[in-house]
Amino acid sequence: MKGSRVLVTGGAGFLGSHLCDRLVLEGAEVLCLDNFFTGSKRNILHLMGNSSFELIRHDLVEPIFLEVDQIYNLASPASPVHYQYNPVKTVKTNVMGAINMLGLAKRVKARILQASTSEIYGNPQEHPQKETYWGHVNPIGLRSCYDEGKRVAETLMMDYYRQNQVDVKIVRIFNTYGPRMAVSDGRVVSNFIVQALGNEPITVYGDGSQTRSFCYVSDMIEGWIAMMNCEDFIGPVNLGNPNEFSIKRLAELVIEITQSKSEIVYKSLPEDDPIQRRPDISLAKEKLSWEPHVNLAEGLEKTVDYFRRVLE
Repeated sequence: MKGSRVLVTGGAGFLGSHLCDRLVLEGAEVLCLDNFFTGSKRNILHLMGNSSFELIRHDLVEPIFLEVDQIYNLASPASPVHYQYNPVKTVKTNVMGAINMLGLAKRVKARILQASTSEIYGNPQEHPQKETYWGHVNPIGLRSCYDEGKRVAETLMMDYYRQNQVDVKIVRIFNTYGPRMAVSDGRVVSNFIVQALGNEPITVYGDGSQTRSFCYVSDMIEGWIAMMNCEDFIGPVNLGNPNEFSIKRLAELVIEITQSKSEIVYKSLPEDDPIQRRPDISLAKEKLSWEPHVNLAEGLEKTVDYFRRVLE
């Protein structure tokens, strides 16, 4: 990795900016590409003076010509609020973006890692979810712009691999949280923390019994680096924390950590919202020797500290 030229699409986003930090630290020359639809300059401001870091403002729907050794393709709105705001744009970013990045990888013989998602499993009928599970997705629902966009991106990765021998990697990311999540993200962790810090009612959709598994950002980045540097395995591989928590338990934990006066209020469940999500990470353990280490309480404390500073 040292001395490599690495392109990170969506590099000014929550996860992308943490990856840029880690790559610069490892001695890579990092090209951060973002159109700032959901990314923020604040996330990468501290890197701007670094000679190993370069920012390119560009929309991935349009092709771009660069010389790079590795590509991390992360560009896409990732929370329901953002990806449903302009669903056509979400599909285009995921599909055209993958085509453009695969074309680049093919041309310059770069290795490309596709950030896919647990959303490709939809509202799963298998639990926990293994990589062999094909998913249970509504192709015409409100969430399908993201779910199907990511599924097509995986298809493209495999087709470029089979047809053009492009060096591809696919990771399926489960719920990830940590500093630099956007305040207006609309994701459950950021929503709860912002509401709790304001002593506002905490909104739980449904009865709060639906479950998610939450992976702290530093653990997720380790998984990506391990996958990118793994020689004989292309994936897809699940990356996430296999510890499962109910949404109600998460709300209680956030209230506890923030010492908030917030009450929990319940609203009806949005369309196609998955009832349970938990990754089977046995493949990641076997192939990448990877598993998460940061527990939910520890990760939430760091995330709460970050939001406190931002909201002040």
